[in-house]
Amino acid sequence: MPELPEVDTAAGVLRTVANGKIVASVERLHRVHRRLLPPAAVRRLIGAQVTAIERRGKHQLIRLGDGSTLHVHFRMTGDWEPGLTRDPLPPYARVVINFTDGSRVALTDPRALSTLTLHAPGVDPLPDLGLDATDPAFTAEVLDRALSKRRIAIKPALLDQCVVAGLGNIYATEALWLARIDPRRPASSLDRRELARLVKAIRRVLEKGEPWSVYDREGKRCHRCGTTIERITQAGRSTYWCPGCQDSASGPRSSAKRTRGARSDASARRPRTSRR
Repeated sequence: MPELPEVDTAAGVLRTVANGKIVASVERLHRVHRRLLPPAAVRRLIGAQVTAIERRGKHQLIRLGDGSTLHVHFRMTGDWEPGLTRDPLPPYARVVINFTDGSRVALTDPRALSTLTLHAPGVDPLPDLGLDATDPAFTAEVLDRALSKRRIAIKPALLDQCVVAGLGNIYATEALWLARIDPRRPASSLDRRELARLVKAIRRVLEKGEPWSVYDREGKRCHRCGTTIERITQAGRSTYWCPGCQDSASGPRSSAKRTRGARSDASARRPRTSRR
């Protein structure tokens, strides 16, 4: 599943292959893309020059000489594969953009969930996005403002692209483990110190990439504390976490609550003695 680092790499590939070139033809090989990119859009693309490739979060913007923009989103399994027009098509090619110099780039996507749409000059194709996760301006203060009124769990909150652009399921899971934050915590409950740890962790996991420390390791031992990794479902996505070192009761106040709760539970389980 492409996340910010993978999309950034793909945008770099596209930049190398397509920047400055003129579109000779566009092949739409899947019905989804024939709908998203109708014949009128294809006609406008032919003869257009690619002037810039930009990335914002997980979105790619192909800027064209007439001011229009091709907006690309890989979704779950999209990617670019460069080549020459005479080469056989790669598996799962959905859209192929051929250039006048004989080169091409193919949008490949086994699940056909990716999107590629053309937008007129002056139209911003991007949804409402927060700061990019790699932006130096993305700080604990910025994250605090974005999360201050969100009572949903921190893990799904981080997947909201309005909170931070480009962070996906895997990297959010890894960052929370690295920051020792329980993914079930209400987003608004994190204090500034925890948010600072989280921002630092987000930057680290985006730079590090694989192998994963916690993602997809259900039933295995935590590299840090040896506790068995568990998996839960949050907002329809798998979250992997360590109950040992991502304990929501790690802080003094939470610890007191847990102790009181444990005592209460123990009292509730204590057998009653009959009074005669």
